[in-house]
Amino acid sequence: MKIAIAQLNYTVGDVDGNASKIIGAIHKAKARNADLVIFAEQALSGTPGFDLLRKTTFLELCEEALVEIASCCDGIAAIVGLPLLTADGTVSAAALIQDRKVLRYVGKKYITARREMGFLVPSKGFEYVTVKGHKCAVIVGDDLSREHDFDRSVDTIISINARKYGKGTMTRRYEMMRNLSFVEGKNLVLVNQVGGATDIVYDGTSGAFNSRGELVLMMKSFEEDFRVFDTRSKGEPVTIPSSGDRTRMVYEAARCGLRDFFLKNGYKKACIGLSGGIDSAVVACLAADALGRENVRALLMPSPFSSEDSVEDAKELAVRLGIEYNVIPISEIYTSVIDTLKPVIGGTEFDATEENIQTRIRTILLMAVQNKNDYILLNSSNKSENALGFCTLYGDTAGAFSPTGDLYKGEIYDMARYINRTQGEPIPENILKKEPSSELHPGQKDTDILPPYEVVDAILFRMIEEGQHREEIINAGFDSEVVEKIHAMIMRNEKKRYQFPPVLRLSMCSFGHERLMPLTNKYGD
Repeated sequence: MKIAIAQLNYTVGDVDGNASKIIGAIHKAKARNADLVIFAEQALSGTPGFDLLRKTTFLELCEEALVEIASCCDGIAAIVGLPLLTADGTVSAAALIQDRKVLRYVGKKYITARREMGFLVPSKGFEYVTVKGHKCAVIVGDDLSREHDFDRSVDTIISINARKYGKGTMTRRYEMMRNLSFVEGKNLVLVNQVGGATDIVYDGTSGAFNSRGELVLMMKSFEEDFRVFDTRSKGEPVTIPSSGDRTRMVYEAARCGLRDFFLKNGYKKACIGLSGGIDSAVVACLAADALGRENVRALLMPSPFSSEDSVEDAKELAVRLGIEYNVIPISEIYTSVIDTLKPVIGGTEFDATEENIQTRIRTILLMAVQNKNDYILLNSSNKSENALGFCTLYGDTAGAFSPTGDLYKGEIYDMARYINRTQGEPIPENILKKEPSSELHPGQKDTDILPPYEVVDAILFRMIEEGQHREEIINAGFDSEVVEKIHAMIMRNEKKRYQFPPVLRLSMCSFGHERLMPLTNKYGD
């Protein structure tokens, strides 16, 4: 049997647009003489739909569109993912279409993702179907990793999925699929969504394994793709993705998520504050690549404490990228604000108050550019600083979207080096070499408060990603005072993370989603 795998980029709520893509792929599959064409989980609706999945009118639109799709399936079968309203609630279903009729629905049994809990209800799980005399098990979503012992008469397991990207998940996903196909002795075909959906990126990377557990087809990552898998063909095995390519994958995920956030929301232009530091440099490079250099504008806003090197480094970066930039010194504005506030806050001692005023002034200027010229402000945060609260509310936490806020500081440097290797070194070497600093007062360095980021990131990773207790981390050889300090900073700054812009989720433990702490709590006191 020839199975066409349609890996497409859907938009949440655009039922007509998604249906049009699906119909186009059906015609393409017919031209390739496919017996069956498969589409991702919730392809018709886009995902995550959140409260759209509770709207009867929206669900009815999906079912109406499915009837139109079915009318195109003469001479070919199709499996299409959509949300389906049942007596118990909305289920994530796979619709089987044959001979221009919707014959049955297969629902998802396990609701495991937080973005689906409360919006979807469990169904009974996978079912067996026969297409052109070929018996298949059709399975939806994460049920694939939980079900086994399929009937011996089954030839092929077909999984329609909406698996989001997360660092390191692709290797584990393919290893699970390899084991399943080998143990069951069956072909295994997976189709995944691809593209950005606000703060989520679906990587695609659909594929097929033969009954010997060999990966014989792997589709593109972060791009639409269309391939045909012939269950009768031996096919040459291909290599399962490895973790050695992680920085490239992270970069492509960030670029894809940023591009689709703009494209699907109708935005065209981005503005960014260039400081001469590593974070804003990486975001500027991502934006120029994802949106086109002609759609990116930078403001360089030196304060009384900005070094001359930082300004020159930021200029050099903008010139190398070919993006428009303006230099707007904020020294006079800063002095004016401080003088105006003296009767209220006093002026005897320089502290965080004065430091934060600088970054809030910069945000005012950036937001003015956004309002006047329809630019969208990009945030340049990183996960290390977000975790520790090493940022200013309504200052450098501002923006409409953060493409790098789920990457640790060390990963930002990795991405910067990757960009320079692959894009002609747009980031000046001095930006890569200089000590991290927000330049909020003369001679200020991040290491005035923190140990080097190599140490900080190692502790943060153990705490956040691996959920280790402080005692475990200290027993692993880290300084107890540093561990306690970092833990206290994480717990103390939840209030800032509650007010962040949407942060593109590139890890499997993102703040506000997989890691959501009560804003008011006494744990760890």
